[in-house]
Amino acid sequence: MLVRQPTSESNAAGTISTLNKTVPFGNPRQLSLDFSTGPSLKATPAEFIALRARQIPILFVRNPRARRYIIRLRRDGSARVTIPRGGSAAEARRFAERNVTWLEQQLHALPRRHQPPAKLTIGSEVLFRGDLVKIEADVTGPGALLRLGDETITFLDPDTDLRPAVEAHLRRIAARELPRKVYEYATKHNLTVRKVTVRNQRSRWGSCSRRAAISLNWRLIQTPPFVSNYVVVHELMHLRQMNHSPRFWAEVERAFPDYKTAVHWLKTHAVLIR
Repeated sequence: MLVRQPTSESNAAGTISTLNKTVPFGNPRQLSLDFSTGPSLKATPAEFIALRARQIPILFVRNPRARRYIIRLRRDGSARVTIPRGGSAAEARRFAERNVTWLEQQLHALPRRHQPPAKLTIGSEVLFRGDLVKIEADVTGPGALLRLGDETITFLDPDTDLRPAVEAHLRRIAARELPRKVYEYATKHNLTVRKVTVRNQRSRWGSCSRRAAISLNWRLIQTPPFVSNYVVVHELMHLRQMNHSPRFWAEVERAFPDYKTAVHWLKTHAVLIR
């Protein structure tokens, strides 16, 4: 069943492509969302599809060059359905629902943990917006450049560890995009934020102080958009409940109904981010 709200191949008018105790805090001045925080084990690209034991995000994308419906399970545990030219969203949803069993099998087969490489080199994969993107050398222009998806990064020596250059570039993107996201959600929920900072926390995704100052981990730029959206909403809801009580989680659920999928993603991918 699909719930509205974002790799092997099979056929059925389409293709499957292989490659998804609350703790009261009393009266603190600041609360943080640690890498392990969350109610026991979902905002989202657009919709969710219900499997037997959980729901996963599913994104529908039109591609006029596609000749059939294609479903993929991405490495972050979300599904993606390509709608061909002349296809419909309704048929795409039916196609996804017919392949729920395959999605469950592929989800179970996904590695539970990926250990990030200690050193980044050309050819290494880096998590960026929820996808593992390969670092490539850009030989089309002058100077020493790296290509990370659509991003171009300058570097000095391709034989050295590229992590500092790559992470510095990702931090700049995060510093530009994450504060804007906070203010957009604050406006949506009629909340006032005094300050937003993007930092290099090693054990938390974000925090919120009683002075309405929100701090976010730059590594959120590596997560899928529905996950960073959840973290932003989580911190904003602390402006209503400065605790992790049942009332707080009720505020989170009202603002972000399927937050548990995002919590699950954070728990299962934290090792990739560190």
